[in-house]
Amino acid sequence: MNVNHYTYRITWSAEDNEHIGLCAEFPSLSWLAPTPEKALSGIRRVVAEVVDDMKASGEPVPDALAEKTYSGRFMVRIPSLVHRTLATEAAEEGISINRLVSAKLAA
Repeated sequence: MNVNHYTYRITWSAEDNEHIGLCAEFPSLSWLAPTPEKALSGIRRVVAEVVDDMKASGEPVPDALAEKTYSGRFMVRIPSLVHRTLATEAAEEGISINRLVSAKLAA
């Protein structure tokens, strides 16, 4: 597992008045720093330490989101009225409900 393949994000924390480094695969971890660069290097260092600890204790290490394969399918349960509304809208546009919902999700 290459920790550089994880999904990192840097954002501003108004509450802390600093940049915060985050990792999608480890949502409980964060790193505060005065600059975006330091926030990124800090969160990467913390993730690397956690991964090393997990490996040493035999815990499963999360796969990087970028290295996973996705089928393009997922199931969502919605209220029947919403389903009917979507089906009606798709029929009126002459497209499948899958195409309609995909377009709405992508927007």
